[in-house]
Amino acid sequence: MPALRSLLFAPGNHARRVEKALTLPADGVILDLEDAVAISEKAATRPMVVEAFGKPRHGKLYVRVNAMSTDWCHADLLAIVHPGVDGIILPKVEDPDQLKAAEWVLASLERDRGLPVGGIDLIPIIETALGMTHVTAICRSGTRTKRIAFGAGDFTLDMGMVWSRSEAELLPHRAACVMASRAAGIEPPMDTVWADLRDTQGFIASARHAAALGFQGKMLIHPDQIADGNAAFTPDEATLAQARRVIAAFEEAEAKGLASIQLEGQFIDYPIVMRARRVVEQAG
Repeated sequence: MPALRSLLFAPGNHARRVEKALTLPADGVILDLEDAVAISEKAATRPMVVEAFGKPRHGKLYVRVNAMSTDWCHADLLAIVHPGVDGIILPKVEDPDQLKAAEWVLASLERDRGLPVGGIDLIPIIETALGMTHVTAICRSGTRTKRIAFGAGDFTLDMGMVWSRSEAELLPHRAACVMASRAAGIEPPMDTVWADLRDTQGFIASARHAAALGFQGKMLIHPDQIADGNAAFTPDEATLAQARRVIAAFEEAEAKGLASIQLEGQFIDYPIVMRARRVVEQAG
């Protein structure tokens, strides 16, 4: 399955913005029923979101429902499980039982509505201290979840942290998401949004740092972030060329019975070659 380098949020109750977002070159769009929609408009927004399922689009289409702990989540799921939706973003997941409950509801609706059972992706966002404490169990829940996401806005609020430009305070928690995902055998996670739309360089640094930590992509809040977000999680030409040189040189040496060589002053053995092959795979 191709990596999701970019998932762009769009408020579900703004039809024009939704229609535009679906045509942009993000790998996926998240139609939001949660934070972007006022409580008074949540019910009225659901049919607007479903209407968008049939519109032309560039990438995958997700819907962020309200958290399982709210009064709106169940009604959100009932409203949006229809042909055309690729996945559900489930915010503020704090333990695997919440994920299993959402899985049960989704599977029941898929069966009742003639959809392939398990066909709708389910991405939980880890964005509280309790969720982070249970991140390993969430990743190992055995549900349809292929990847998790990290949400720094609500997480730093819950923790009483200051979300700084350097994001140094997020490092152990980002690393925990990557490690738990890897240990559970699921895909690398999605990284948090970058909230300061004026700070393009800060966004680029955040995205590159997340890519270096092992995230597969980033959630976005503005179309202007798409190109830089995609680039951060795609090997550039120089990196790709170097990876191909490493692979070619090692394969030539391996045919001669060698398992470690030097290339341009770099020591190369199997782990280095595996990393190079991963770079080539990421480039498609």
